[in-house]
Amino acid sequence: MTDAALQAAVARQPISLAALRARTYPGSALTVVRTLAAGSNYTRQVVSYQSDGLTIYALLTVPRGTPPAGGWPAIVFNHGYIPPAEYRTTERYVAYQDAFARAGYVTLKSDYRGHGSSQGTARGGYDDPGYTIDVLNAAASVKKDSRVNARRLGMWGHSMGGQLTLRAMLVDPDIRAASLWAGVVASYDVLATDWRAQGTEARPALDSLNRRYLRALSPNAALKELRGRPIQLHHGTADKDVPYSFQKNLADDLRAAGQPVEAYRYVGDNHNLSGNLRTALSRSVAFFRANL
Repeated sequence: MTDAALQAAVARQPISLAALRARTYPGSALTVVRTLAAGSNYTRQVVSYQSDGLTIYALLTVPRGTPPAGGWPAIVFNHGYIPPAEYRTTERYVAYQDAFARAGYVTLKSDYRGHGSSQGTARGGYDDPGYTIDVLNAAASVKKDSRVNARRLGMWGHSMGGQLTLRAMLVDPDIRAASLWAGVVASYDVLATDWRAQGTEARPALDSLNRRYLRALSPNAALKELRGRPIQLHHGTADKDVPYSFQKNLADDLRAAGQPVEAYRYVGDNHNLSGNLRTALSRSVAFFRANL
């Protein structure tokens, strides 16, 4: 198959960058659904926004006080896989979101479609574009808030949320920087052979055509298009859910594409970086302070 034919086949996939870039992401005003107990120096609210004709819920934090000139910087939080029926807007990732909220960032953690009370069907973050669409509309919605500086927008992603963040960053150039924790961020051809194939399980083989196709479908094939927007990586070597090698794969791809990357390796730590949580959060906050 010629390169042109391969790219045409990839572009027909709804999850491809070409297909995602052909869409629009208008977002909407953030509608307050419920006000929660405040944090130490910030407010907390459950809000909703529109994405692809669906009402999606999210957790919004806003610093108290007078915004800086131009508005507060903002970070869209992209959570990892949680069984959709078990997901609750106000649960999980509390300490993570709190660290950035206390540091003076507006944060918005989208539920994604089909999670909790959000409309739509949850179809996963790798073969279906839905969650990526919801993340991009979350970014568009937070940029509409008059308290936010739309030129100072970043993303934070964990596990599956790392993949969503990487793909969203390559669609929306307004996302200036991203911090990815334990991300499913290896190239798609690597995911096909190296994920959930640990221990005694035989690793599937890919012929050269399928390897080329999956590589072309992966956001890793388009990293030059980041055009210098930085990415920070964190991963524990004892992660039993997402192999540490996935971080190395993306870091190698970023360097080969000439893009700036910080990569932190936490020896013996798990999927949530429980043993180094304070350190990793401090590094992430410092990263956004330097790049937003």
